[in-house]
Amino acid sequence: MENNKGCIKCGSTDADKKDVSMTGTGLSKMFDVQNNQFTVVFCKNCGYSEFYNKNSSAGSNVFDFFFG
Repeated sequence: MENNKGCIKCGSTDADKKDVSMTGTGLSKMFDVQNNQFTVVFCKNCGYSEFYNKNSSAGSNVFDFFFG
């Protein structure tokens, strides 16, 4: 069986992550309340990115999700 680790677009294993916050809808958007927090894992080679909800992925290694 083939090992499919790495970026799903280019196959690179050079990735990084950063935390971002975003507004939601309704009043939080109107008042620019950034209450949605995500960890973004991105490929340094091609820029492919995946967003992970920080609340549901806390304690998990997001690199494991990105690289399979």
